[in-house]
Amino acid sequence: MPSSVIRFSVGTFAAALIQGALATSSLAHDIHAKPDAAVPPAFDVTSASASTDGRLATFAMEVSGDAGSLKPQKVGKLAGAKVDAYVWPTKLDPAAVGFAKGLGILALAITAHPDFDDTPLFDENGDGDPTNDGAGWHSHWVVLASDKACAGGLKVLDISPGQDLLPATAPGLPLALDSPGMSPIIKGKTVRITVPVKGAENVNFDAVAAHLQVNEAGKAPLLCVTGTYKVASGSLTLPGVIVKEKK
Repeated sequence: MPSSVIRFSVGTFAAALIQGALATSSLAHDIHAKPDAAVPPAFDVTSASASTDGRLATFAMEVSGDAGSLKPQKVGKLAGAKVDAYVWPTKLDPAAVGFAKGLGILALAITAHPDFDDTPLFDENGDGDPTNDGAGWHSHWVVLASDKACAGGLKVLDISPGQDLLPATAPGLPLALDSPGMSPIIKGKTVRITVPVKGAENVNFDAVAAHLQVNEAGKAPLLCVTGTYKVASGSLTLPGVIVKEKK
């Protein structure tokens, strides 16, 4: 991917995200951004919003082009596999979805990666094989943490399955990653997903289109953020607010 679409240098992405997660709530609810001709339209985030009815939360982002129309190229193996993602970093505590309290930055992600399947409980493409679905867009809760070894300064947190607290639907990878099975809706310019989570009202969020990569040596950090296509807020200040749905 051309370097022109990577908006943060090493460490800056992680530092901005952590600073944003610690910032106080903004008066803004939705996030809006101007189109950027230097960004692939499928990842050129122009707005983001989130709402909750107290039990379910719906996250959405809009791009300037055809959402979901670009996916990473297959490399033929897990080591070095590439991932594209639409991500909503939040100030929700990871305990809200079954991780350990205070573990890191909880984010909701919609990802595609043709070289591996990390949703073994679900058969997204309906072909009778639940182990070959990674190439389609699917959802995850992930916990993010800073790591200077990653090109984007950020990683999906490395953990030890069987020792660290994980949600019941976690796929068993050595990552703070859950595969809850909620299907994203990708239509036109919009990416949207609804997930069960309590305590989301008035919580801050941001929206990011990012690319990640599995460690080529198969060791920690196992899944690094390698850069961003676009950050809705421009500086990862998490200015969006999850609002109560209007009846």
